[in-house]
Amino acid sequence: MGFMTIDGRRVEFTDEPNVLSVIRKAGIDIPTLCYHSDLSIYGACRLCMVENDWGKTFASCSEPPKDGMVIYTNTPRLMSYRKLILELLLASHCRDCTTCIKSGECRLQELAHRMGVQNVRFQNTREPLPIDSSSPAIIRDPNKCILCGDCVRMCDNVQGINAIDFAYRGTEALVTPAFNKKIGETDCVGCGQCRVVCPTGAISIHTNMDAVWEAIADKNKKVIVQIAPAVRVALGDLFGIPKGENVMGKLVGALHQMGFDEVYDTSYGADLTVIEESKEFRERLSSGENLPIFTSCCPAWVKFCETRYPELAEHLSTCRSPQQMFGAVAKEYYSDSEKNGGKEIVSVSIMPCTAKKEEILRPESCTNGKQDVDYVLTTTEVAAMIKKTGIIFDQVEIESADVPFGIGSGGGVIFGVSGGVTEAVLRTLQQGHNRTEMDAIKTSGVRGEDGIKEFTYDYNGRKIRAAVVSGLANADNLMKRIQNHEAEYDFVEVMACRRGCIMGGGQPVKPEVDTRDARTKGLYDTDVNTQIKKSDDNPMILSLYDTLLKGKEHKLLHRNFPE
Repeated sequence: MGFMTIDGRRVEFTDEPNVLSVIRKAGIDIPTLCYHSDLSIYGACRLCMVENDWGKTFASCSEPPKDGMVIYTNTPRLMSYRKLILELLLASHCRDCTTCIKSGECRLQELAHRMGVQNVRFQNTREPLPIDSSSPAIIRDPNKCILCGDCVRMCDNVQGINAIDFAYRGTEALVTPAFNKKIGETDCVGCGQCRVVCPTGAISIHTNMDAVWEAIADKNKKVIVQIAPAVRVALGDLFGIPKGENVMGKLVGALHQMGFDEVYDTSYGADLTVIEESKEFRERLSSGENLPIFTSCCPAWVKFCETRYPELAEHLSTCRSPQQMFGAVAKEYYSDSEKNGGKEIVSVSIMPCTAKKEEILRPESCTNGKQDVDYVLTTTEVAAMIKKTGIIFDQVEIESADVPFGIGSGGGVIFGVSGGVTEAVLRTLQQGHNRTEMDAIKTSGVRGEDGIKEFTYDYNGRKIRAAVVSGLANADNLMKRIQNHEAEYDFVEVMACRRGCIMGGGQPVKPEVDTRDARTKGLYDTDVNTQIKKSDDNPMILSLYDTLLKGKEHKLLHRNFPE
């Protein structure tokens, strides 16, 4: 423990990693553009500069706290310095703010207002660069890039992909894929984490809102929509609702008002995934082949495995993701003319994930060569659509999801957090509903926000060795250990985004600790309040196996690779 004097106040610090953290602990929101707690220290933007009692200035993000330090955070010199930095950043930045997708939530715009930047004295001499829309997940606009390096460090340090990096020097510097390739031509997995940390509109979501609006307006189309578990505990952030609160009922009501014909719950699809994956896991345990089994719910992870470790790709489960299982089942259900009313079915999903936009296009995600899910909207896109209609979200009447695909188990709901898939599978492997044994699953090591969690679980006298991983750099580390026979597992769950889908690339971009904790708690609380805990106890799922799915399980629920 130590003490610092900040702007004349004595402030205690303990394990804070830098002076910046101590300043924020003291209730001072010192500005930053390049600092994120999950990323390495870069110190590029220099907005967090502070001054000590000797008049020396330094970046607070890269300075460790020392007992007895005396610092000032808002001297006239510092305020003038920060304003100049922002002017220089804006000098080479696209200034079409009113039409920018980040307008109103742009960090650069926010700081310019806060620091009183009302005019820019410097001319923009940079030549306009083309917008890169080659990826179905994200769009890159280099004209809005301020070279903060957040996306580079996220892609390299946290995700281990390194699809983008700095190129050239001085005034010619760019953030770009190697050899000026388009992002869609690289090993980018579409996770969207670069977009989460981008403070401007340089990286944004490749939106499908206009196409969905057109489908809703078409009287010859019946538009159905599914809502992923993690969406319900994040959407409220954009409407002033307390963090982590489950707004599923209000979202269902809003979607009905907007014109969607049927609103369903992807937790239903997650229950299907749990049942099929548990069945496949039992078969592999019996045969001893292709162990460990890798989960296949996360499309960014699947692409990463296929690209980086093709020799281990056979370990991926053959199961489709919950989105794709639901999409296939829904299209099959509505192929009946009595159910579709003679209208074309348009299937939409609301996901926390940008990689889902690419998943729907993969050949093995299709049934009989036809796309099962037509459009993916992220959480932020559906929020924008709600706002566009003028619906006052916090006044929307709560409605329940429609039948027959609106009921999911608690196991399906917790898919949205890291470890949720594994926990749901272990529940299904567990016979009966013994409370002690169910609680033992929760405390086995499957929960928590560590990037790599390893534990064993007793299944019929056999020790199941499991690993739960979030973040692709962590996955890369684990895969190397598996490849080198340094670690052995039976079951491996991987989510591309740290802490799981609750922090997906399509979620509202406030990655603070309290946000992460609130969203996690929100899903676990939803599970607690759900009567059906196990996927194989969902009566709507059991009925489906006896009717529509009979004889079609592989066709509709498993990935169909082209011959």
